[in-house]
Amino acid sequence: MREVQINGIKIRPGQAVNIELPIAKLPTHTLIDLPIFIRAAKEEGPVVLVSGGVHGDEINGIVTARRILEEIDAGLELLKGTLIIIPLVNIYGFLSNSRTFPDGRDLNRSFPGSKKGSLAGRIAYILSEEIIPQIDFGIDFHTGGRMLTNHPQIRVDFKDKVGVELAKAFGTHYVVNSKMIDKTFRKEAFKAKKHILVFEGGESMRIDELSTEEGVNGTKRLLHHLGMIAENPEAKDTLILSQSDWVRSRASGIFNSSVKLGDQVKKGQILARISDPYGQVKIPVKAPSNGYVIGLNNLPVINVGEALLHIGKL
Repeated sequence: MREVQINGIKIRPGQAVNIELPIAKLPTHTLIDLPIFIRAAKEEGPVVLVSGGVHGDEINGIVTARRILEEIDAGLELLKGTLIIIPLVNIYGFLSNSRTFPDGRDLNRSFPGSKKGSLAGRIAYILSEEIIPQIDFGIDFHTGGRMLTNHPQIRVDFKDKVGVELAKAFGTHYVVNSKMIDKTFRKEAFKAKKHILVFEGGESMRIDELSTEEGVNGTKRLLHHLGMIAENPEAKDTLILSQSDWVRSRASGIFNSSVKLGDQVKKGQILARISDPYGQVKIPVKAPSNGYVIGLNNLPVINVGEALLHIGKL
């Protein structure tokens, strides 16, 4: 039987184990632990990671991972394999309502990290050494940035054929071609021949029930696909988007969108207008191509060059 072992603790078939992995101390010398929840079926199977809060202000991802844990503990039976659930990875960012660590570093640009590096680098090192070697697949939950909402979507590099099949099994609204970025959690896992999907949905610092529900249901569909659970929620009509681009503002002013997340748009269609505060100037924002609105800026006051709408193309 394959053995899962984290921080020297062996997880045996059928066990439910909670581990608090010491990571660092606050300036007050208060110890910070990383809670990790492992749920193992009696039958051997895939090891799947569910993680949230790599960016500390992306609360919806934390809530989604937590709900998956709650459903497993409430009786959703694991038929085979092991789930490793880390609802909140970036505890420092969570405490300060920040995407990053206290020194401004982004954990998701710090892999593989270093045992003696920056705080973000040390957490990346723990994940690289303790978690990535244990898993086969993973789902990392993210949201849009401040005042920027993403429609539920899976991002995967289309060069990763296994990842694409897993993304289709996840079965949410969109599968978006997204090249792997160096020093990210996903890229580090792929280098170890592991496949992590990135789920994007909602906005940072907000709870979005649509994205939470889609994250939970998509995870169930994926686990069913892997033979790990019996439940299989109905999939959405998933669109495979080979490319996506942001429409950026050509002027500063008040931004008023005339389209919603998930809308299909046509090239040349007016998507929004930018006006001055006095109504003397109105500048249309037009779709550069046919596609679908997968991300939307909610800020009413914008500056030239800011990202306004994310358009995914077939």
